[in-house]
Amino acid sequence: MKRYNLINNVLGWAVFLTACIVYLMTAEPTASWWDCGEYIATADKLQVGHPPGAPTFQLIGALFSNFAGGDLTKIAYTINAMSAICSAFTILFLFWSITMLAKKFVKKPEEMTIAQMIAIFGSGLIGSLAYTFSDTFWYSAVEGEVYAMSSCFTAIVFWAILKWESQADESHNLRWLILIAFLIGISIGVHLLNLLAIPAITYVYYFKKFPDVQKGKKKKFILVGVISMLLVAFILYFVVPYIVIFAGKFEIFFTNSFGAPFNTGTIVYFILLIAAIVFGLYYTTKKNKPILNASILSLLFILVGYTTFFVLVIRANANTPINENAPKDATSLLTYLNREQYGYTPLFHGQYYTATVVDHKEGTPKYIKDTVSNKYIEVKQMGEVVYDNKHTTIFPRMYSNDESRNHPVYYKMWSGIPGNSDRKPTFGENLSYFFKYQINHMYWRYFMWNFAGRQNDIQSYGLNYSSYEPLAASNGTKDLIHGNWITGVDFIDSWRLGPQKDLPSELANNKAKNRLFCLPLLLGIAGLIFQIRKTPKNAFVVFLLFFMTGLAIVLYLNQPPCQPRERDYAYAGSFYAFAIWIGLGVYGLYEWAKKIKIPENVKAGLVTAICFFAVPMLMAVQEWDDHDRSGRYMTREFARNYLESCEPNAILITFGDNDTFPLWYAQEVEGIRTDVRVLNYTLSGMHWYVEQLYNKVYESEKLPFTLDKSFYRLGLDVSLVVPNEGPARDVRNVLKELTTNNQTTQYLQNGDSVKVLQSNRFYIPFDKAKMAAKGLYPQELVDEEEGRVEFEININQNYGYEQLIRNELMFLDILGTNAFERPIYVMNPRYLQKVFPNIGEYVRQEGLVHRIVPYKASGSHQTERSYDLMKNKFQWGGVNNPDVYLEEAVSVNNSRNMRQFHVLLADNLIRNGEKGKALDILNKAVVEFPNSKIPYDRYDIMLAENYFKAGNTAKAKEVLNEIIDYYTEYLNYYNRFTGRKARSVEGEKQLSLLTLSEILSIAERYGMQQEAAKLKQIPEVAQINRANQVGRLLNDYIERLNAGANVAQQGNTAKAEELFVGLIEDIKANLLNSGNDEIDNQVGSMLAYIVSVSNKLGLSSVIEKIQNDAQLLSMAKQASEIIAAQQ
Repeated sequence: MKRYNLINNVLGWAVFLTACIVYLMTAEPTASWWDCGEYIATADKLQVGHPPGAPTFQLIGALFSNFAGGDLTKIAYTINAMSAICSAFTILFLFWSITMLAKKFVKKPEEMTIAQMIAIFGSGLIGSLAYTFSDTFWYSAVEGEVYAMSSCFTAIVFWAILKWESQADESHNLRWLILIAFLIGISIGVHLLNLLAIPAITYVYYFKKFPDVQKGKKKKFILVGVISMLLVAFILYFVVPYIVIFAGKFEIFFTNSFGAPFNTGTIVYFILLIAAIVFGLYYTTKKNKPILNASILSLLFILVGYTTFFVLVIRANANTPINENAPKDATSLLTYLNREQYGYTPLFHGQYYTATVVDHKEGTPKYIKDTVSNKYIEVKQMGEVVYDNKHTTIFPRMYSNDESRNHPVYYKMWSGIPGNSDRKPTFGENLSYFFKYQINHMYWRYFMWNFAGRQNDIQSYGLNYSSYEPLAASNGTKDLIHGNWITGVDFIDSWRLGPQKDLPSELANNKAKNRLFCLPLLLGIAGLIFQIRKTPKNAFVVFLLFFMTGLAIVLYLNQPPCQPRERDYAYAGSFYAFAIWIGLGVYGLYEWAKKIKIPENVKAGLVTAICFFAVPMLMAVQEWDDHDRSGRYMTREFARNYLESCEPNAILITFGDNDTFPLWYAQEVEGIRTDVRVLNYTLSGMHWYVEQLYNKVYESEKLPFTLDKSFYRLGLDVSLVVPNEGPARDVRNVLKELTTNNQTTQYLQNGDSVKVLQSNRFYIPFDKAKMAAKGLYPQELVDEEEGRVEFEININQNYGYEQLIRNELMFLDILGTNAFERPIYVMNPRYLQKVFPNIGEYVRQEGLVHRIVPYKASGSHQTERSYDLMKNKFQWGGVNNPDVYLEEAVSVNNSRNMRQFHVLLADNLIRNGEKGKALDILNKAVVEFPNSKIPYDRYDIMLAENYFKAGNTAKAKEVLNEIIDYYTEYLNYYNRFTGRKARSVEGEKQLSLLTLSEILSIAERYGMQQEAAKLKQIPEVAQINRANQVGRLLNDYIERLNAGANVAQQGNTAKAEELFVGLIEDIKANLLNSGNDEIDNQVGSMLAYIVSVSNKLGLSSVIEKIQNDAQLLSMAKQASEIIAAQQ
């Protein structure tokens, strides 16, 4: 056994080193998209990130950041390296867990043969390395996010309970359970996922302590399951919140009732809590109650681990630049932990998406600290929304009525409800959505990505839907070409997803196309079956881990459709459990191969070797290219470019994760453009965020406000705007009235009050000469009059007023108070149109952002500055490096947008007559965002046209030919779909045809004969092009018809006859015999009208022209008859 333990340890550390080297080699050198920028920034300086917080991650991350050696550009990599090392430890403990479970297959471990030892270690190697190279886990292992560390804690906890099991008969075995409790407590400060291992831990304890239960076996088995779930609920719903709730109640009681200083109640509470724990330990020791003593110790160590959250309270009181929710005391910490800013998701009972609101419950009041009265002031809160009970159900899955994200549309498509139906879903339809979308699309699809194969990394919502007419042809059908799982076996994948050979280059060469041939899946199933047969109790334990960290999460999350990103990272624990079965499958194959008459040692070695090359080696080869992020700096560089687009001391308004967190990283970690204040408009709906805008941060002064920050405090969530029939008023004066005019306060029936702005028509005054000197106003428009930008907030006609929520009032306040003195930029002006409806007229493009200006720029470019930025300053972080992987969902789409920014600037330069500069920018676009990395598509037609306009015809043809090839490939591919599958791609096919027909028109316009001829060889394209030409001719002929009629009515019959005869000749030449009934009817109507006018005015030559042509005469008569019948 000593030899076994030595080899077990050596091989464990070997797989650790292997995983560690792989992850460190492929780790991203800087921040990644989504939450990574925020996590790295908050870890580096111990700031307060988004709820419910990750203080353990931040503390360890702060430690790792010191290894950057003062190089600010290396801090992100050190924290990414932390994830890599945590992931490597996950692999280490996975190896040891598999070998412990495999060892149980040996009846007499002390008599273990070398062959059995090889099979056990082979199991550990194959299982752990398979997980090393699995899609989901590798993705999290190379970025600074919490999921790698969370997986590490899950792995350690699961290994620890197996370790306890092996030492359960020793005197000090409880130390393992206490260690587990401590680890669970610490892991709460990373992610709550670790709690889901508790049911598996509970059953390991039960099976070990009660191995031979006979009486009431089933009842006790179920009871253990209930207890395990109660333990999870106890920690999740009691320990986590109520430790803080009680602290808050003590704090408020001592401060408000006794007049004690702030924090007195909190100190008293924790003294009493510690005293109670000490007494419990003393009592249980004295009375010799080891189980109760261990339970109290376990609770103590959970709480010790949980104390990492004190870091957030301490740092929140330091007013760090990133201070989300500002959890400065127990009451605000509870709001933070409960993730209240994200809203409520029904789980056990709730509304359907068809439900209407009938009432609002009064919520639990919150308390804010008042430093004047030295008390906590109660603030009423709105509680749960009450829905029409007829539209509620148990286990609600289809609950969101968010039409802006198409949730109702997708609910109907997934459940089979007709699109035009407004009825309540049946419970069966509710379950249909649950199984088809939440279970199949949002879990099993990810599972199969990891263990069967992945089609590509293009995000899929599962079903096709678009309001854009060509694409709408496929609405409601399965998306067959994006983001599915595959086997890699063509005939199987063709049966499921359509043709798999001769794919378009974009799909065939997608680096995330991973063909695993289901080998990891099959080996895992073999391991599951073998474990069930040999050690069913252990199989059940692993299954519990698999279920609780997979399907149970699906039940809890209750995800609506159209998620903004793929969510496979949430189920990494479930895939971890399946990797255990992959490992055990090796031992199973060894056992099943015993009938083969070769030496046992050779047999075990061969099984291990075959499985090694068939599973982890295959996975490594297939997965490497789409998980290698080394050399990719684009997130940081994109953030830098956004910041550098701004003038000094600017305000930059952002909206989402990917346009905010990278900017936070750039400023907080690398110190890039800290004079720019990043204002997240979404977060500014929260009182704590607006209050922080009144503070100076680094080199950025506080934001300009007219209202005091108390007007944005907790409880003042909504203001009203009433119409004003008089002239527009200065924004600042209207806002000042809120502080001086009692009529601006309206009292509600429940005793609450709301502030009312007495005008919906506003203006912002400015000095024209001053703005012109700053380059913000055209010099030629400067005069002596005061400049004004006027706008009007639209009033809801049903109510006679409009509501402004906190961030909308804040924007109005900043916009009016600033009066164009400080540069204000916005990522997307469209999101601000409620407050400033005509904002699109008052923005101009500078670099990558829109600047609000005091004149009608209508989105035009500030070409001189934008040219300098794009030509000389912007860097793009390796987008054009052929070895750098760009995932489709964010990196490729963002790169496409950046290429479009270049094209739009070039278009403005061409309009200004600066064709040389335009060519510089176009060339920069195709160099930095090449077709080889970001394929040209329909959005790049403008790129080709601008090359034409700027004078580089060769380059224009090159781009246009690339687009032609792109869509021709797809069109040929779509034409190979048959039956029901053909409808799934019909929308994309129609879009390809329309795009190619548009290119054909451009080719004809610019004399590209070769390209035009090539496109005309596609019958559908030629047909569409002909229809477009006819449409243009019809419009032209109708204008000529009206012109002729007007001339005739003015008495110039000779000129009218000339016009009509010429028109008839053109109709004969271009529109007759079209084969299209609709066109023939329109031609007939035109001829009938000509006949009618000619008869009235005696245009004999025109009448003769028509009468002498039988076809023309027939068409005119038929049209006249139809018109007469309709009248």
